[in-house]
Amino acid sequence: MSWRLLKSREASGFPSTECSLLLSEPEMVKENTVENTVDILGPPQSSAPVTTTVIDIRGETAVPDHIVWSLFNTIFLNWCCLGFMAFAYSSRDRKMVGDVIGAQTYASTAKCLNICALVLGLLLTTVCVVLLVIAYTTAYSMILKVMKESGGYH
Repeated sequence: MSWRLLKSREASGFPSTECSLLLSEPEMVKENTVENTVDILGPPQSSAPVTTTVIDIRGETAVPDHIVWSLFNTIFLNWCCLGFMAFAYSSRDRKMVGDVIGAQTYASTAKCLNICALVLGLLLTTVCVVLLVIAYTTAYSMILKVMKESGGYH
């Protein structure tokens, strides 16, 4: 049994991207590129049972390298050089070589160093700002006290 199904064409003359065919039993389908048709050749000729093979192709595992976060910590919050160490672990060398396990280990280390750098940086920056404010207000109050005791500018 042979059937022929012509591909539909739109008004512009270009072939349509949709061409659906419903087969009730397994049949061989061959596309004739010269005539732009699809030929149905019928069921396979062998009586052997149909076997299927499943091939599992692992895609490239996405390993975050945290390089932007490390660069931010290196430039802005580099207390104790943690941002620079995180930047060193965030390099993409392991990923480029294809060492997925090594890249995941380096990414985990970079993430921990980035978290430590961020927390330590925010805490130390806040403490420094608070200490500066306290120091300036204390110095200002001492200057005002000395000026009152001495009676003004001399």
